[in-house]
Amino acid sequence: SSSDDHRQGQQAYTVWMKSLVFNGNGCAVYDSDGAVTFRVDNYGCRGGREVLLMDRAGNALIRIRRKGFGMFRRWDVCRCEDEEATPWFTVRRAEKGGAAVVMHGGAATCYRIDRCCARKPDYKVSGVDGAAVADVARKQTAAGVVLGEDVLTLTVAAEADHLLVLGLVVVRGLINRSL
Repeated sequence: SSSDDHRQGQQAYTVWMKSLVFNGNGCAVYDSDGAVTFRVDNYGCRGGREVLLMDRAGNALIRIRRKGFGMFRRWDVCRCEDEEATPWFTVRRAEKGGAAVVMHGGAATCYRIDRCCARKPDYKVSGVDGAAVADVARKQTAAGVVLGEDVLTLTVAAEADHLLVLGLVVVRGLINRSL
């Protein structure tokens, strides 16, 4: 499927940074109706070398692979339908605790994850122009109760590719070893 298949209006997701599998590492993404929309399960150790983002039926959509060591570490994200395993985009740590995202074939940064290396759950994903593409914050109930640091609200802008943004949220979880 093309990137346009994953573009929708502005949408809020709930991201629970816990695996749905007992003794697994991962997260589950819920839509506004409370149904599981996407999930990540890492059956290895936290921050494993490879994880898959799947739809609710368990079909793998994107593969995230950690490459390199130390300051040369990067995360390559490939679409599972791509038989050549050409990275769709690559994420590297950047200055000031952020991360830079480069799309395949591009030489320049096209997205940034602010506060990527911070332990606080609130951050944003922005384009090169600085406009927010997605915001992530701790989940708050309608009554104003703030839930735990592992329950987040992800708000994705209407023009953004939701699958790309979800991939970035998973990479941030891998960078911070919360997956």
